[in-house]
Amino acid sequence: MKKTILLLLVGNRKEDAVKVQQILTSWGCLIKTRLGIHDGVLENCSDTGLLILELVGTNEQNQEIARKLSLLPGVSSKLVDLQVD
Repeated sequence: MKKTILLLLVGNRKEDAVKVQQILTSWGCLIKTRLGIHDGVLENCSDTGLLILELVGTNEQNQEIARKLSLLPGVSSKLVDLQVD
């Protein structure tokens, strides 16, 4: 079994979230699972955020979504393949 995970670190959620969301929406059929994490609640909301995405596309598609997201200023992405034999 193989799983492909895309990790995203968003440095300024208030400014970058809309651009990140636009890209994720355009590639939405490749995203099986999405988990978003940020510190704080209500008035103490953190500016940084972490997204964990389980992708189901081809290797080329997964690399392309990671590349497009990493082109955004303040966004870092890391594609990880995990496999159990």
